Amino acid sequence: MAAIQKSVNTSSLAEVVDRILDKGVVIDIWAVVSLVGIELLTIEARIVIASVKTWLKYAEAVGLLKDAPHHLFDEVSELESTT
Repeated sequence: MAAIQKSVNTSSLAEVVDRILDKGVVIDIWAVVSLVGIELLTIEARIVIASVKTWLKYAEAVGLLKDAPHHLFDEVSELESTT
């Protein structure tokens, strides 16, 4: 008779936080409250949780770092390699 082995794939909190910081998480909220077709309230929010390196890659790709020094990303990479 074959034995059944139960395997539980679990992740520690450190692994979950590492994954979130590595990949990043974006929560985008857009809500409108209106009454009889008149817009009373608009809420727009974007919450980004990511490491500095991940955010810099994203910001550079979408053009948010137009005015920022280009060596900023290199400095962050250098700091990460020393830790």
